[in-house]
Amino acid sequence: MTTYQRDAARPSPPLREPISSGTDLTRRAASATDWWRIGSVSVIWLTSLFVVALWVSGGAVQDLARFDADTLDTLGRVTGLVAANLLLYQVLLMARVPLFERGFGRDGITRMHRLVGFWSFWLMLAHIVLITFGYAAESNVNVFVQAWQFVWDYPGMLLAAVGTGLLVMVVVTSMRRARRKLRYESWHLLHLYAYLGVGFSLPHMLWTGADFLSSPLATVYWWTLWALAALSLIVFRILVPIIRSLRHRVRVIAVEPDGGHGVLVRMEGRTLHRLGAESGQFFVWRFLDGAGWMRGHPFSLASAPAGNHFSISARIIGDGTSRLTTLRPGTRVVFEGPYGRMTGRERTGRKLLMIGAGAGVTPLVSLLESEGYAPGDATLIARDSDPSEGLRSAAIERLVKDRGLRFARLDGHRSHGHSSWLPQSHAEWTGDDLIRYLAPDLELYDAYVCGPVQWMDNLTHDLRAAGLPASRIHTERFTV
Repeated sequence: MTTYQRDAARPSPPLREPISSGTDLTRRAASATDWWRIGSVSVIWLTSLFVVALWVSGGAVQDLARFDADTLDTLGRVTGLVAANLLLYQVLLMARVPLFERGFGRDGITRMHRLVGFWSFWLMLAHIVLITFGYAAESNVNVFVQAWQFVWDYPGMLLAAVGTGLLVMVVVTSMRRARRKLRYESWHLLHLYAYLGVGFSLPHMLWTGADFLSSPLATVYWWTLWALAALSLIVFRILVPIIRSLRHRVRVIAVEPDGGHGVLVRMEGRTLHRLGAESGQFFVWRFLDGAGWMRGHPFSLASAPAGNHFSISARIIGDGTSRLTTLRPGTRVVFEGPYGRMTGRERTGRKLLMIGAGAGVTPLVSLLESEGYAPGDATLIARDSDPSEGLRSAAIERLVKDRGLRFARLDGHRSHGHSSWLPQSHAEWTGDDLIRYLAPDLELYDAYVCGPVQWMDNLTHDLRAAGLPASRIHTERFTV
C-alpha cells in the first residue's frame, strides 16, 4: 500500500464535555433533532390524509357497499393512490432530503425505505389486479383481454408496464436471500433502476387517473409532489455533492494498512469544518481513480474530524474496498454527506458502552476520540472472527493509555445460542447478563452499536432486556 506522511501534525479535535447533570439531560432531550422529527412525521401524515380525502371525495364509501364491479374499482383506486404516494416517498427517501435525514436519521430512513418499498410494491400489485378485475367485470370480458387492452389502448400504460417490471426486479433483488448472493456493486447498480421504475409507473396516473384529475387541487398536488421528488433527486444527489466536492477539494493524502485485512485512507481538503461533520457520521465516497468511480460507498469517519483532515477505515471484503488499497496520494474525491445521527448529540448518559463488530468499530473509535468522559467511564467491546482482523488497533491503544478506556474483545465464531451476537466461547452466557456484568450501573450509560444488521438487532434486544431504554441505544445501518 502507498503511504504519505504529512510534515505538520494534524490538530487534535476538541473534546465534547461529559454529561454530568439532569439539566444537561433535559437540554439534550429538547434538541433541534426533535423538531426535525416532528416536521418529518407531520409531512408524511398530512399528505397521506390528503390522499385518503381524495378517495373519499370520489364516492368511495358508497362504492364499497355495492359488492360489485364498482367495489373492485374503488379498492383498486385507493390502493393505487396510496401506492403512488408511497412510491414518491421512496424517491424522497433515496434522495437524502435534509428534512428526512435530520428527522429520522440514517438508521430510521433505512428501516422506512425497506418498509415503504415493500408496502408500495404490494399495493401497486393489488391496484393492478383489482382494477383489471373490476374493469373486466364491468365490461364482461376476460381479465387477460382487459389487461392487454390496458397496456395497449390506455395512455401511459405501456410505460407503466415497463416500470412495473423494473420495480419487480428491484424488489426481488432486495430480498435478503437474494442480496446475500449479489456483490454490493451489482446490487447497487440494479437498485438504481428503481428510479426508472417509479418514473415510468407514475405518468399514466396524470393522464388517465380519475382521482388525480378530479379537481384542480388534486391535479396541483400530484404534479407538485412528482416535481418535488424529481427536483430533490437532482439537487441533493447530484448538484449538492458536486458543488461541495468542488468547493472543499478533498484529496487522498495517505493509504495505510489497518489490521490484518483492513485499509485506512487519510484525506485532506479545504475548510472541511464548514461541513459540520461529527464523529459517528458517514459519507458516501467516490474516488476519481478510473473506471467505476461512479459507484459510491458509505464509510464512516474513522477518527474525530480534525482541522481539514478526514479518515476512513474499511475491511477488505469486495471490489469496492479492495480498490481503496490502490489509491494514490492526490486522488480527488467526490462525496455526499455527512449523514447519520449516531453522534454524541444523541447522548444522555454520563458513561459510554460501545459495542462494534468488524468495520462497525470504526465510528465508535471516532466517537471515543471526541466525546468527554472520565477514566473508566467508557467501555469498548470489539467483535471479530479473528483478533488479527481488528481495525483501528493503534487508536484504541492510545485511548486505553491516554483516556482510560476500558477495552475488551469478544472474538471467535458466532454463538448458536439465544444471544448470537456473542462468540461461541461465551455461549453459556445470556447477552443481557453479560451486559450487566460489563456495565453493572447500566442506568448511567448510553450504548452505541454498529455492525451487521442481524447482529445489531440481536444485541439491541439484549440491551433492552438488560434494562437500557431504547432512547439510550444508538445504531446506524447502511443497507436496506
